Amino acid sequence: MSSPAQGSAKLDHVRVDGARSRERSQPVVIEEPLEMRLNEQPVAVTMRTPGHDIELVLGFMLSEGIVEDPAAILAIAHCEQNPNVAEVHTKPDAPGVHPPAPRNFYAASSCGICGKASLEAIRCRISGVHADTTSLARTVLTALPERMRGAQILFEATGSLHAAGLFTAAGELLCLREDVGRHNAVDKVVGWAAARELLPLHGHVLVVSGRLSFEIVQKALVAGIPILAAVSGPSSLAVELARENGMTLIGFLRGETLNIYSAAKRVALS
Repeated sequence: MSSPAQGSAKLDHVRVDGARSRERSQPVVIEEPLEMRLNEQPVAVTMRTPGHDIELVLGFMLSEGIVEDPAAILAIAHCEQNPNVAEVHTKPDAPGVHPPAPRNFYAASSCGICGKASLEAIRCRISGVHADTTSLARTVLTALPERMRGAQILFEATGSLHAAGLFTAAGELLCLREDVGRHNAVDKVVGWAAARELLPLHGHVLVVSGRLSFEIVQKALVAGIPILAAVSGPSSLAVELARENGMTLIGFLRGETLNIYSAAKRVALS
């Protein structure tokens, strides 16, 4: 896990509390651009919190369908001249490598990658998790947000980050990643799993902070995750994609309350 020193910087500011004010220094989350290149060609620029960059790039390449198989990748490394540039090199003539059409675009930390050719192009890369028979006890499920929150070191220091936590069906936290971008946090988790040859992540649960967007569901499905939950709500397109592919989608997971939008059979309520 990242330490506060890696993803934050202390900045001076004036604290105002009613009629009182005082100067103080407090950690602020770092946000910097990361340019991703595939075989020396620019692919995207995303705003991210530095740390676990290699996982982020690997997860991005897989979840966006740019590289279908991690085995096609020879190396991922920061550019020697610029730590905010990461280069991916694939095996010559490796199948399943799809460089995006040349273009310049920017992926904000608050949204998924822009410029998708069509929604059908995304859907065709997802095989679905209909056959996954994972069962999750309600008591385990409702404990996951607090378990994730307890591992958010950077959020504790700055109060300004999103998180994604990968759990087993028994509630064991396997990987926790934080970032200014929800999508980046998910990509870091996917990259962590890919680097350990754990994909597809059948039998696992992904919990994210913030809302459930189409892109978050897409990335989780590409990774083979059958259960996705969040403390906030989903979009209509996120629910539609989850239902099409047999994913259990859970929103407003707060305390003992939750909404199950699809494949409720995986949650043992009693």
